[in-house]
Amino acid sequence: MDDISQGNILIVDDELSMRKMLTIAMGRMGLHCDSAPSGEAALELLEKHHFDVVISDMRMSGMTGLELLRKIKEYFKETEVLLITAHGTIETAIDAVRSGAFDFIQKPFKVAEMELAIRRALDQINLRRENETLKREIHGDSVLGNIIGKSTAMERVMDLVRRSAPSRANVLITGESGTGKEVVAKSLHMLSGRSSNPFLAVNCGAIPAELLESELFGHVKGSFTGAVTDKAGLFQAARGGTLLLDEIGEMPVLLQVKLLRALQERKVKPVGSNSEVPIDVRIIASTNRNLTDEVGKGTFREDLFYRLNVIHIVIPPLRERREDIILLARFLMGKLCSEMAVPVPPFTPQAEHFLTGYDFPGNVRELENMLERSLVLDIDGSIDIDDLRPPGSGENFPQDFANLDEKLSEVEKKYILDALESCGWNRTQAAQTLGITFRSLRYRMERLGLGQ
Repeated sequence: MDDISQGNILIVDDELSMRKMLTIAMGRMGLHCDSAPSGEAALELLEKHHFDVVISDMRMSGMTGLELLRKIKEYFKETEVLLITAHGTIETAIDAVRSGAFDFIQKPFKVAEMELAIRRALDQINLRRENETLKREIHGDSVLGNIIGKSTAMERVMDLVRRSAPSRANVLITGESGTGKEVVAKSLHMLSGRSSNPFLAVNCGAIPAELLESELFGHVKGSFTGAVTDKAGLFQAARGGTLLLDEIGEMPVLLQVKLLRALQERKVKPVGSNSEVPIDVRIIASTNRNLTDEVGKGTFREDLFYRLNVIHIVIPPLRERREDIILLARFLMGKLCSEMAVPVPPFTPQAEHFLTGYDFPGNVRELENMLERSLVLDIDGSIDIDDLRPPGSGENFPQDFANLDEKLSEVEKKYILDALESCGWNRTQAAQTLGITFRSLRYRMERLGLGQ
């Protein structure tokens, strides 16, 4: 039998004598034990502390054991629940198990019977944790494979991701725009014990301040114009998973106060509601701003900064890890070619020299846009410096990439339309004219919204 001395047990019963008896029994097993006189009090403890197993009476004043079980399975999924009752029936036991109870024990019971049930529950929890750890080890390399780099700086990032992913600690990811902060956030989620639950992201700078609160915390019907139904916020939708607060530095100060309270209390209050809802979500925040400077300016709360900055991961810009550029370019080109169903073209030595010498003010996002453009315009099956550098741009071109996707789409659309018209809209001939496969042409036409 595995060592269970680290198990945390919560006993819930409105009878003091039962709480005392079970506390003594759990203590003899070497387990840490707390108790609560009601389901409501138990939920308050669960919001503040982690418990492996809850032992609850079925019949209590106020919230019943079955109601408590359902709350636990909704908000604290990792916790196992044992229900005990003096009025058990087969129907009650079936209902309890269907609602997620680990076991159903009828009074009067022997202490040995309860100890055996506790051991089985803790063994199940340990087995589940071992399986999750094994899965993370097996899939770790493939997940981290999305974080491309062999530089010392990126190895440091990957090491931090590996070590911090299994914890529940909040993570702050900082770096310039386009460095891949969301990729790192997703890797943290996928390597955590929350990977089977949602990963949700919200751009705090892209939503008007008056709507961001509702987006995060939810709202009730009639709380404002347009609130025609109750709506759960992202904190509730991401239950059991991870919520990425992207561009956290853009969040209004007044909303920062409410976010801080939600993180401290592990509860949110939907807009227009008088009641709070417990939350179970890991928070990852990201920003391209220097939050220390923002704290000094008074535009970001210092207490919220420290609450978010438990683990800090800094992603360096491309110009500070030039040894990663070619590796990253080949990875991105492979991904683009897979999406377009075309062969992967090689880079000429001149193209690689150009890439490693360019500063990439837009970082990885700019590199990916540059490669997509080169792939669209390539005519000889290889990527040369002229494919990467726009005509007439000069050796070291300054380029505004704000609308690059739109410009690339316009160029691609014109090429395809010209080919189709010259072939009388025969797509097979047009694909041959363009030097691409029929499947690639169909993919591009669908993406550009061209007629089929």
